[in-house]
Amino acid sequence: MTSAPGPVDQPQPAPGAVHTVPADPAGVGPGGVGPGGWPTTPPGGYPAPEPDRLTRFVLRLYERSPRWAVPLAAVGCVAAGMGYALLSNPADAPPDAAPTCLLKLTTGLDCPGCGGTRALWYVLHADLPAAARHHFLFVFALPFLAYLFVAWAANQAFGWRLPELRISSKVIVGFMGVWLAFSVLRNLPWAPFTSLYV
Repeated sequence: MTSAPGPVDQPQPAPGAVHTVPADPAGVGPGGVGPGGWPTTPPGGYPAPEPDRLTRFVLRLYERSPRWAVPLAAVGCVAAGMGYALLSNPADAPPDAAPTCLLKLTTGLDCPGCGGTRALWYVLHADLPAAARHHFLFVFALPFLAYLFVAWAANQAFGWRLPELRISSKVIVGFMGVWLAFSVLRNLPWAPFTSLYV
């Protein structure tokens, strides 16, 4: 049985000999050359891809737009979501009304976001107990999300620096863990967990 020559099998230079880099027959270029003539680093990196027409258009539009345009677009998206919640009135809609949650429609289980639209509807009607009944974690996180959004939009649009809300990665991981536990507990068929089912 034969094996590929390793470092021990390679011919060793004589003591006092000058080490030379072998020629580059493949024309790799300025990249480093390792044992056996193989390149150890890419010769010059990869050329940046040319952006397509749509990307160039979006970049030009972004560069020429005023600084308040992006926050205004974000406010428009938030307003559209709130308008949808108000117009659709999900609090009076049947569970299978379109559009519906695919997980709940196929399995009967509440997904991690089930009740969020109804909670938003109740928040917009200043009924916080009913909103918390439908999605407690959404109602809990809403003031923090709203402040983060306002601070970002004020900085982007007007350069205002509101006090930063520093949220550590441990807090975020802890919140995600609580959300996961909440998503499991609200589907358990025993009291008091059945009160979380929406």
